[in-house]
Amino acid sequence: MDENKERLIAGLTHFIGIFFGPFPGLIVFFIKSGEGLARDQAREALNFQLTIILVSIIGWALVTLYIGVYLLFFIGVADVLFSIIGSVRASSGEEYRYPFNIRFIKGPGGYASI
Repeated sequence: MDENKERLIAGLTHFIGIFFGPFPGLIVFFIKSGEGLARDQAREALNFQLTIILVSIIGWALVTLYIGVYLLFFIGVADVLFSIIGSVRASSGEEYRYPFNIRFIKGPGGYASI
């Protein structure tokens, strides 16, 4: 595949994750074969969105203690901010890594791609 298409798909996977959660990353991860930029960034975006979901569940559980309200706000801001940064960097061809991310889906060879 053309390098520009790889970069476009990688960037869009991060950005569209803001609105559709883990689904764009999941779709691209399963459609793309081999180990290119698009699949690597789809794995990264998928892991980040799954991390966001997990932390959001914890935030909702803590809403009764009022801590959850602040946690949910910061999670929402972090999701938008880091997804946009990831989109811009992946679109420029860089392999972006989120500052906090649980590696649910491992990289090649079963290792976390850090």
